[in-house]
Amino acid sequence: MAALEVGALRNVGFLGEGGNGKTSLVEACLFTAGSTDRQGKVDQGNTILDGEPEEINRNSSITAAVSFADWNKHHLNLLDTPGYSNFIAETVACIRAMDNSVIVLNSHDDPKVTTEKVFSWAGEEKIPRFIFVNHMDHEQADYLGALQKAESLLDTRVAALQLPIGSGEDFRGVVDLVLGKAFTYKTDESGKGSEEDIPAELADTYEEMRGKLIEFAAEADEALLEKYLEGEELTSDEFVGGLKQGILEGSFLPALCGCGVKNIGTDALLDALVKYGASPDVRSFVSASAGEDNEIAVEADPDAPFRALVFKTVVDSFAGKLNIFRVMSGSISADSSVLNPNKDEKERLGALVYIQGKNQQPVSGNLVPGDIAAVAKLKVTETGDTLCDEKVSEKFNSIQYPTPVISYAIAPKSKGDEEKLSTALKRMQDEDPVLTTGRDTQTNELLLSGLGVLHIEVAIDRIKRKYNVEVEMRTPRVPYRETIKGKTKVQGRYKKQTGGKGQFGDTWLEIEPLSRGDGFEFIDKIVGGVIPKTYIPAVKKGIVEAMETGALAGYPVTDLKVTLFDGSYHNVDSSEMAFKIAGSMGFKKGVAGCKPTLLEPIMNMEITVSDDYMGDIIGDMNSRRGRVMGMDPAPGGKQTIRAQVPMSEVLNYAPSLRSMTQDRGDFSMEFSHYEEVPGQVAEKVISEAVAAKEEE
Repeated sequence: MAALEVGALRNVGFLGEGGNGKTSLVEACLFTAGSTDRQGKVDQGNTILDGEPEEINRNSSITAAVSFADWNKHHLNLLDTPGYSNFIAETVACIRAMDNSVIVLNSHDDPKVTTEKVFSWAGEEKIPRFIFVNHMDHEQADYLGALQKAESLLDTRVAALQLPIGSGEDFRGVVDLVLGKAFTYKTDESGKGSEEDIPAELADTYEEMRGKLIEFAAEADEALLEKYLEGEELTSDEFVGGLKQGILEGSFLPALCGCGVKNIGTDALLDALVKYGASPDVRSFVSASAGEDNEIAVEADPDAPFRALVFKTVVDSFAGKLNIFRVMSGSISADSSVLNPNKDEKERLGALVYIQGKNQQPVSGNLVPGDIAAVAKLKVTETGDTLCDEKVSEKFNSIQYPTPVISYAIAPKSKGDEEKLSTALKRMQDEDPVLTTGRDTQTNELLLSGLGVLHIEVAIDRIKRKYNVEVEMRTPRVPYRETIKGKTKVQGRYKKQTGGKGQFGDTWLEIEPLSRGDGFEFIDKIVGGVIPKTYIPAVKKGIVEAMETGALAGYPVTDLKVTLFDGSYHNVDSSEMAFKIAGSMGFKKGVAGCKPTLLEPIMNMEITVSDDYMGDIIGDMNSRRGRVMGMDPAPGGKQTIRAQVPMSEVLNYAPSLRSMTQDRGDFSMEFSHYEEVPGQVAEKVISEAVAAKEEE
């Protein structure tokens, strides 16, 4: 296919807060362009983009949706992304497939942290960004106010391409500041505006805002700026060309407005994306790695070797796995053989399909750079993998997903469903790589980690629905440990007579503490054969097994040294089992007399917030028995607080941070070391552990 066709592609991602109407807006665009025969409504649960029952029940997107529309001889791939923080990982992945982004704002509410994040992420990928102020039919709609708030929050200039005609119930159309025309819409939700004269009440505002827009266009190009400063008028082509250059370079944010639910302004949005949006061949090249310190530039050239990035995976319990990819270079058709360099495996591409929400359409002919399509039944390919021509082996940079911030212990309600749960979790992770699982070796709990409580709850709902496994979830147990602060010498003696051959083992142990983190040390100081060497490993084994259950609350014991220095044996009755029991008995008796104490895991935390929230965060850390270790400057004028805090105090930190910072804070956490638990806290933990054992 000719390179000209690449220039007719527009890959557009719709980004922003949950509840701002991204799905309704994309549904309206699809209907306006004739891609669908009806406009789906989120509140009616009949959209083609929200296909999961969990999305329909919650009236919000939890997964990214792919769709397409043809408009003015251009092909637009439209990506509807989740806006709630629990499901933001799919948004991160979709940004890698975009060439343009529409940040959807609410006409009557302040932009929040997700707007900041997606604006920054799109900027890092050098993706041109548009603003669309939605819900202009709201009684408190304020278009210019919304633009001012966006300028302040995002610290960038905003250029209005449109003015609204009316607001609230009277909102009925838009004024195009470039064309100098007004477009009004009927209430039939057709999405097609009728050209009219600019309303007289907007004449002054129109002249003022158009003058500002001309300045934006002129500033994007030195030749245009010189012409403008000399008082010459820009031609229509120069005006549009300057705006397009400024948008591509990110020197300002172009802004439009409308109402997705009532389908007002969507045709103008599609026009703007075609006129000002970037095609794949004008975007900066992306890089791929052919090995350490060996990166190459990949341009959207149809004649180059084929390369594509898999940015989303859908797993159906009946139809199997579907990998959705964006072509970065070269071309490809169905029934082709390609290489997955991430797995160093060849894959066979069978039938290729375009994705239209819940539906699919077969691909006829070749895919070119910028095309987004899907393929089923690949053997090893996962989200984030590269697919390429077998003659090349470069890999695109991996998708940098957010780190899970909360974990819950999960288990199947039916004991026989362990294997089914394991299979279900693997398939869930194919779709959502942020979901991670692991087994806590001390508590033996299966932990499921994600971006929030809702993230994990939705995953469990989907496991039940798709794989017929009911799952219980609860806050994980803290892996406390026990140690000693004293030193003792103790005898462990086991003697049993049964009428025949008896059992006899006699040990003397010296038990003393080690430094924190040193674990366990066993010293053999037996001399003169008072205990045969063949029995000494059994003594150690008995001690190690006894260390699994401490004297205080039954937690594993650590950081101590045990020296076997004396004992005795019987020629007939002694055995390995007898000395194992003797060692265990001596250890348990000795530890109880060595001032046992409780240890708790301490976590290293890094919390990034703006200066406005520093005091609240530090105060909260202190209330959680945390220690602030220092502060470092972070991008965006923020600060990163480094702290150490007990795990028990931050098991549910994510919702607390979200509440304290209005969802504007981020944090990471990893295990650091164990420390002694303060007296009153230890008493509570021990009493709860004893009560739990009595219930068992």
